[in-house]
Amino acid sequence: MAVIIDGKKMAQEIRHVLKVKGTRLKQETGITPGLGVILVGEDPASQIYLRHKENACKDVGFYSREFRLPQETLESALLSVIQELNQDTRIHGILVQLPLPRHLNSATIIEAINPQKDVDGFHPYNLGRLFTGNPFHMACTPKGILELMDRHGIIIEGKEAVIVGRSNIVGKPLSLMLLNRHATVTICHTRTRHLPEITKRAEILVAAAGAPEMIRGDMVRDGAVIIDVGVNRMKDGRLVGDVAYSEVAVKASYVTPVPGGVGPMTIAMLLVNTLEAAVRSLESSIVL
Repeated sequence: MAVIIDGKKMAQEIRHVLKVKGTRLKQETGITPGLGVILVGEDPASQIYLRHKENACKDVGFYSREFRLPQETLESALLSVIQELNQDTRIHGILVQLPLPRHLNSATIIEAINPQKDVDGFHPYNLGRLFTGNPFHMACTPKGILELMDRHGIIIEGKEAVIVGRSNIVGKPLSLMLLNRHATVTICHTRTRHLPEITKRAEILVAAAGAPEMIRGDMVRDGAVIIDVGVNRMKDGRLVGDVAYSEVAVKASYVTPVPGGVGPMTIAMLLVNTLEAAVRSLESSIVL
């Protein structure tokens, strides 16, 4: 039976450390790490995520500034808010909650964020730095996945890793992070042929396709590390991942649950990036 990777517990441990470091930073420099969050529209899932992020900031003592904009907000108005946050010295990290309403161009919005404040790690500058193996801010979910594996002593170097999902938020940046850690990486997607043959090769298998329980037990090799990024609400109200948990857990060496696996670590890494941005803003060396 697989070891369950408890992301909730790890995230709490990280948040405790962040609270201590943030307090020390404030005492030594007068700076409180600040996060600016923008939500456009009333998407229920986005509202939940935003509330979790707000609570996380309060928990660690970070400053938080929120903008809740109506669904019909014009691109020019949103860009104006981003520019305001770019210039706000109390704000070290900016997060625009995705997805945005269809009439807004996500690429334009993300590129308007100061890359040094892009704590989501989605700006082309930050993705480019990751591509060249010299990362600045790294995307929070992939960063959290690596942290989960590192804290369990899971070796990445030399392993065959398969990622099911090619999003700019998880699949693509994670593939680069794993490559930078010397894994051999395969990315699969909706048009991949013979998917089970590929997933069975994986020593590290990451499911991030947004398809409920698509990874079945017979698609997984014995002893594989299984990271489930999916969060899917079923008609009966159950919350499930992209992995058929009960089938996979009996074969894997490690597995993340849903909920309580990758999700809490995403928010923890957002706070880590915000603290790092606050320290960098000093343009001096501060040992935390």
